[in-house]
Amino acid sequence: MGTVALTDQWLLLDSAQGDPFGQLDEFLAWHGFGVWSEPFVPAADGLVADLYLGYGLAAALPGVHEPMPPEPCPLPALACHVRSASGGREAVAGDFRIGRFQPTWTARQHREAVAAVREAIARGDVYQVNIVGHHRAPFAGDPSGVEAALAPLGAEHAMAMHGDGWSVVSATPELFLRRRGDVVETMPIKGTRPANDPERIADNPKDRAEHVMIVDLERNDLARICVPHSVHVPDYLVERPMAGVRHLVSRVQGRLALGVGLAELLRATFPGGSITGAPKVSAINHIARLEPVGRGASMGALGRVYPNGDLELGLTIRTFAIAAGEIHLWAGGGIVWDSDPAAEVEESLVKARPLLALLGGQV
Repeated sequence: MGTVALTDQWLLLDSAQGDPFGQLDEFLAWHGFGVWSEPFVPAADGLVADLYLGYGLAAALPGVHEPMPPEPCPLPALACHVRSASGGREAVAGDFRIGRFQPTWTARQHREAVAAVREAIARGDVYQVNIVGHHRAPFAGDPSGVEAALAPLGAEHAMAMHGDGWSVVSATPELFLRRRGDVVETMPIKGTRPANDPERIADNPKDRAEHVMIVDLERNDLARICVPHSVHVPDYLVERPMAGVRHLVSRVQGRLALGVGLAELLRATFPGGSITGAPKVSAINHIARLEPVGRGASMGALGRVYPNGDLELGLTIRTFAIAAGEIHLWAGGGIVWDSDPAAEVEESLVKARPLLALLGGQV
């Protein structure tokens, strides 16, 4: 089992070993989450839990056998902070300085990884794999300033978590999971264009195929824990402006089976399909072989869990990690048979540029 740091308020896990989602469930139950002191009043009434899940937890999935690449920055694998629901904090414009961002791999290496995915598709190993590039830069100052600087993007699921020597600051527009009562939903994003590009994304065969595959994957994930025949897609192939670009979004929704708790929900759905590929486990193994560093704070989840079992977790795209005097950013996209390697490298930069422009950073 990985190292566990446990206080009255924090659960910190440093690896995916053991049963991280089970440990999370136990920690929250200890604080009264999901426990009822009287009908309709949870024992933890007045509390909320901020939750961060690193992509590296994917190593715990059955069938994932490739070792994850080394992480570029020191972050917990899982962090959960229980606090007063009235104790939220506003982002303040603290001072910070950022040096020039440097990529972990060159554009040529990124293109070669895209080509390797296309070869795997030709062999029938996978249908789609999400490939992510990583950039890092020197950082000094207040991480809360980064949070404030990204606020103009208006990202629907923006959030930050600040720990001892580390911060995760997300401007994600993508919903990973929302639970309200027995209704659960996810809203995968696949298909991206610059904000001023006139092309309708759904008219592009490559983007449409990429999106449809992931919607099907998310339907299958939810079907594992939902009432039979309750999973449906109320919003499909909807184009929306998000976080400085335009995206194609769908909503997949279902009614949870009786007795499904947080651990079961996360085991069935984490990590999100839009940042792995299809089939999910095969895609995760290919990602581990092809990407040179771990995904750190990106491609995981960040959000809140409530005492009655409701939750809202953003999927940590458009997300920075700050630790050990550096700031890190990851960006990428889904690779399908029709993908062009050079275009995929450019798409990753399209996603990164609006974020870096707000921080004064460059790549």
